[in-house]
Amino acid sequence: MSSQDRLQVGVIFGGRSGEHDVSLMSARSVLDALDRQKYTIIEIVIDPEGGWWAGEHVLEMLANHQTQALQPVTILPDPTRPGLYRLQDSMPVGLLSRLDVVFPVLHGTFGEDGTLQGLLELADIAYVGAGVLASSLGMDKGVFKEVMRAHNIPVLESRVFLRSEIEHGLEHVIAQAETIAPYPLFVKPANLGSSVGITKCRTRSDLSEGLYEASRYDRRVLVERGINGREIEVSVLGNDQPQASIPGEIIPAGDFYSYEAKYLDEHSRLLIPAPLTPEQQAEVQKIAVEAYLAIDGAGMARVDFLLDKDTGSLYLNEVNTIPGFTKISMYPKLWEASGLPYPQLVDRLIELALERKQDRNRTERHYRRQDNYGA
Repeated sequence: MSSQDRLQVGVIFGGRSGEHDVSLMSARSVLDALDRQKYTIIEIVIDPEGGWWAGEHVLEMLANHQTQALQPVTILPDPTRPGLYRLQDSMPVGLLSRLDVVFPVLHGTFGEDGTLQGLLELADIAYVGAGVLASSLGMDKGVFKEVMRAHNIPVLESRVFLRSEIEHGLEHVIAQAETIAPYPLFVKPANLGSSVGITKCRTRSDLSEGLYEASRYDRRVLVERGINGREIEVSVLGNDQPQASIPGEIIPAGDFYSYEAKYLDEHSRLLIPAPLTPEQQAEVQKIAVEAYLAIDGAGMARVDFLLDKDTGSLYLNEVNTIPGFTKISMYPKLWEASGLPYPQLVDRLIELALERKQDRNRTERHYRRQDNYGA
């Protein structure tokens, strides 16, 4: 296949988020898995300040601090000029590459929350994963839980507080938080992942510290009931007719699956498949697909559950629309255990992105009055 015939795949990673480094780890695995006989790969990194850069072997250049040869780039929010453009003095000066499809490997804010997806929608470029709505709903834990409650999907009791409330009325916030449930309580930034900024609080002092810690990463902070739970995860793949993988279970190295337990401590373990009864497995898969459809998911998502060890009750925790994508991450490992190896999974996600784009192209963008409607 000639280079002109190959799909031009832009892989975007990094990002202006607390999960920047996690994104780089995921991107390395995706770049290694993409078939360069089938695709022309354009590596695009977003630095922690939000600057966009492209070039050859971007990850290696970043690792070796050799970024001077990278080209500043941008995507224009203009459907008549799709592609990746060079920048010079902050102005677009020419097309660097067409983009047939973008594979966002961005975690957290400004990448997984619908903002990048909105840009790609404006530019009319196909992209892997969820659209604007599902991305933003999946990212905001507070609004997400309200949507789940509206669909009668079980979630833990919770409440959202604003950073301004914490800064100017901490005692009132603490008093309100303590009405949710007895300790322990979990405090989380509403819009972030990879367990960044999450605190398990056993006392009022812990809660005070946890509220301030979470408010560093988002202006909305979620407080929810803590349980003695098993962490069960399932991968979902597809657009309008999604499928769920076999479930897996995480045995965290620490008290819960913190950032350190996920990425730094080698003693965390993944059990695939999760030791569940057939009825429990079926319930996890069923609810995962229901939640995915409830937020209009597309492409992929990892759906996380908590299974109460004391009562046996199952609670949906969150839906991650761009899950960790290293070769040892739960999302691809669950599909591998379900019969879909990593390289084929990446190919399937690109197919789903193009399928979703074809479906969007069927939408009328101009109103044409039909005087003889139905005639």
